[in-house]
Amino acid sequence: MTTPVPNPVEGTVKPPRSRRALVAGSVGNFIEWYEFGVYGYFATIIAANFFTPDGGSDAEALVKTYASFALAFFFRPVGAAVFGRVGDRMGRRPTLILVILLMTGATTLIGLLPTYATLGAAAPWLLTLLRILQGLSAGGEFGGAASIMTEFAPPGRRGLYGAWQSFTVALGLLAGAGMAALLASVLTEPELNGWGWRLPFLLTLPLGLAALWLRLKLEESPSFRRARAQTGTADAGGHPQAVPPAPAPAREVAMAIALGAGRLMGWSAAGYTFLVVMPSYLQSTLNATFQQALVATVLANLGFAASIIPAGALSDRIGRRPVMVAGAVLVAVLAFPLLHLLQDHAASTAAKSLAVFVAGAVVGLMAGPGPAMLAEMFPTSVRYTGLGLAYSLSNAVFSGCAGLIITEAIQRTGNIDIPAHYVVVTCAVSTLALLTLRGDNHRRALRD
Repeated sequence: MTTPVPNPVEGTVKPPRSRRALVAGSVGNFIEWYEFGVYGYFATIIAANFFTPDGGSDAEALVKTYASFALAFFFRPVGAAVFGRVGDRMGRRPTLILVILLMTGATTLIGLLPTYATLGAAAPWLLTLLRILQGLSAGGEFGGAASIMTEFAPPGRRGLYGAWQSFTVALGLLAGAGMAALLASVLTEPELNGWGWRLPFLLTLPLGLAALWLRLKLEESPSFRRARAQTGTADAGGHPQAVPPAPAPAREVAMAIALGAGRLMGWSAAGYTFLVVMPSYLQSTLNATFQQALVATVLANLGFAASIIPAGALSDRIGRRPVMVAGAVLVAVLAFPLLHLLQDHAASTAAKSLAVFVAGAVVGLMAGPGPAMLAEMFPTSVRYTGLGLAYSLSNAVFSGCAGLIITEAIQRTGNIDIPAHYVVVTCAVSTLALLTLRGDNHRRALRD
């Protein structure tokens, strides 16, 4: 067995630089998930505005909306591969700057897009195109941000630093839900359906400019700088060239990506089922109002947010495996009881509120250690690409398709327990993959 060796670069990162990397790395993730949350929360309104041709049903429109949602997720692996390659060769900092520009532009344009009533059949196609651009940028966001946050992390705190990447998922979803709830309370239904839904997307512009400013001030990660220096080459000015060491064997990287995606499967499926798809499920299946559905989603995201940072910090002490396995098992065990409680008209509001809070909290046990767990699977030369592809592939299949699969399956079978079936199966598979984790990865230095 190889003895864990302290990482000299990890040990020399100054706290102010680490904190700057933490903020600059996580801010893009916040914007990404804010927008994806907003799209999910306003799915029924977007369906009515863009995907309801003459004679089309509301259910058909919602399925098409989630199909567009899923399509954007399937472009995430493309973005992860393209931007990951750039980030592993040219650096994390310039790639993350490019990603935030693309993400901000595409999201802002959604808020300006003419609807089906104005533009006709071109409207849903243009919306889908912008969703594809968002998918590309989102694919390039996670790998770079998680890489730079974990590479800047002080010794023994990689799980905690990586957890902030997941924590901003919760913050972004909460911000999207809060904005949706605010608009639903201050605007009339015609105003919300007519123009109010645009405001959350337009808000991305100032958020994106703030994120750009932070990333322009960001330094390159110490791991990437050391990888460049180890090549022993320099430019005419004597500075190390931006050429990292030879990458790991393609077969080894591909196997690690597949295994990483399997380890994230439960997080991806349960996270989107409980945190994003829930509003539409409550409205279309359980006849909840828009406001009731949003309140339930806010509570689920609060539970999610509350457990992420403690879970990441705990994984630095006892390891990634026990914390993440506990989360996956708890989701599988609690899925049906929690869903049945929501379906029970006799259950109290307090009981239902606690149920959705707990649902979010157990997902957070997987999300907290997740970024650090992935960072520890790949060497520096392919970390951006490997992280991004593992995460985006898992999200493409098990998050992006969650709304489409659940909505279509309920429509075809009439079984309102479909969400629980979905998360139980995915968490069971994820548990098996997580059991292959080494118990001491959290104590070992990141591989160069």
